[in-house]
Amino acid sequence: MVPVVMNQLDQLKQSTIVVADTGDFEALRLYEPRDTTTNPSLILKAVQKPAYQPILKRTVHTYHNAPLDEIIDRLLIAFGREILNIVPGRVSTEIDARLSFDTSSTVLRGHKLIEMYEAEGIPRERVLIKIASTWEGIRAAEILERAGIRCNMTLLFSLVQAAACAEARAQLISPFVGRIYDWFKKSAGNRWEENVNIGDNDPGVRSVANIYRYYKYFGYKTEIMGASFRSTAQILALAGCDLLTISPELLEQLKKTQGDVPRRLTASDAQCTAVEKFKTDELSFRYQLNDDAMATEKLAEGIRLFAADAIKLEELIVRLL
Repeated sequence: MVPVVMNQLDQLKQSTIVVADTGDFEALRLYEPRDTTTNPSLILKAVQKPAYQPILKRTVHTYHNAPLDEIIDRLLIAFGREILNIVPGRVSTEIDARLSFDTSSTVLRGHKLIEMYEAEGIPRERVLIKIASTWEGIRAAEILERAGIRCNMTLLFSLVQAAACAEARAQLISPFVGRIYDWFKKSAGNRWEENVNIGDNDPGVRSVANIYRYYKYFGYKTEIMGASFRSTAQILALAGCDLLTISPELLEQLKKTQGDVPRRLTASDAQCTAVEKFKTDELSFRYQLNDDAMATEKLAEGIRLFAADAIKLEELIVRLL
């Protein structure tokens, strides 16, 4: 009997839960991820495609008398509902990035989104509320988690952010591999050596591996989902991470490529590596985050970019109204 040769995507699924980083329904059907993540940029990109125009127009027509922020939330729910008809697991729905420094408004928005999902017959266990990993966002997640609303902490670039999210008992974190890589590459300029900064030496990969070791050593239950990849090499270097959310383009590359995908991260190895525990009170958190230039700059940039795309989405809806 001829042995079955699995592609890299199928092999990766044996050690890591694969999540699709897209709002494209056809991509979800093609790559069969367990979960899906979305953000304002992905939804903005999706609604400009002819295939998704009916969802946008139907939502705007149905809720045309509602406030603009509610129409946006209704659109997110509409996409989330369709996604959950395809994937067996969870969908992440993001709170407006402009609320990233407003704990109470983030909590209210989180409750509102869950209520909308439940009104559509979707249990809260299938939804992750996506929140920026600012001090205020982490506090909001702590409150929401106590209410049984699960959170996905995004725009996470440092170990102190990860430590604070774990202490807040967030369901999941999304450390950004590619954006960390981008920062270090840009910072190094002509001194950057691509062949040196690959695999375990990739600064984005190294960041997530450190978070993985920290969580497994201290026994935190918060899930780690590597995100924002620039190459399949970054993905393969994190095989064994709890989850990895991957764009359709990179999912296709993995699906077309043969070759072994050995597990790179294991809880048993991590538990054997002693690490120092971070202080996560407000003063310690703010100082340590401020002391990390990359994390500070990428967090601020990420909030600005997501907010800008949220505004573009609003403008698109206003034109339809």
